[in-house]
Amino acid sequence: MRDAFSTELIKLFSKDPKAILLTGDHGYGLFDSLRKKHSDQYLNVGVAEQNMVGVAAGLSRSGFKPFVYALSCFVPVRVLEQIKIDVCHDRLAVIFIGDGAGFVYSHLGTSHQSTEDIAVIRSIPNINILSPADRFEMISCVNLAYSLEESVYLRMGKSDVGDIHQDTPQLKLGDLLPIKVNKSNIHFIATGSMVKTAVTLAEEFEVSVSSAPCLKPINKEQVSQICQRNEIVVTLEEHSIFGGLGSIVSEIASEISQAKVLRIGVEDRFTKYCGTYNYLLKEQGLDLSSVRSKIKNFLKKA
Repeated sequence: MRDAFSTELIKLFSKDPKAILLTGDHGYGLFDSLRKKHSDQYLNVGVAEQNMVGVAAGLSRSGFKPFVYALSCFVPVRVLEQIKIDVCHDRLAVIFIGDGAGFVYSHLGTSHQSTEDIAVIRSIPNINILSPADRFEMISCVNLAYSLEESVYLRMGKSDVGDIHQDTPQLKLGDLLPIKVNKSNIHFIATGSMVKTAVTLAEEFEVSVSSAPCLKPINKEQVSQICQRNEIVVTLEEHSIFGGLGSIVSEIASEISQAKVLRIGVEDRFTKYCGTYNYLLKEQGLDLSSVRSKIKNFLKKA
């Protein structure tokens, strides 16, 4: 997914000399090719993420198209105030890239595990949120973000759990992407890395699956139809159950349907230990076996 992101940036930068990448002292290997081909469109501001957002705001006002790259624990979490005041308040077209979302930087502990980024940025007006599931959705999301004359937060997991699509999907802002269709009264809606889990479990539970690469805005009509047609909707995300995809779907469902919503995500706690990515998923109940058990237990009570 990260390679697809870097490759797509090079294509965009080749076409648009006003596109510029700012990084907070991250992504050296990732952007080696871009720096060689477009050195004048690359700026490392150092370990100064809050200042980096201010620089991006100034560049946007001057006619540039800034991409702001950092780990998601820093962008958007550390720089929330600057995003709110410097960029979103004045509706500037800045694209924020938060890499390593979720538990990818597992060994670095709680400070680098970003499971609240969607929730905090979602409450800020005038910014869109994209959350691709694989390299093909990433290509669509990068081009969609670039086409918008608005602020965007693009959430990038780094786990690369495998492809969901066979080709690059056509993506309109807000739309869900149908992945699997089954005749049942249960529907899975997932985003990011958890789309792969949803697809893996789809045949076992004989359910339909939709990917949500756009979280803000989200197509309320699509979500409403899913909630009206199904008795149970399960949301899956490598993010807190508060303020993310589960909250978005629950808010819509509460207004228009009687569908029961099971939110599968990070519970209200920090991880206890450091370890591998797969270990942290298991500790937080987001590994395949734990997700399967949560769904089965919910269905028994439903």
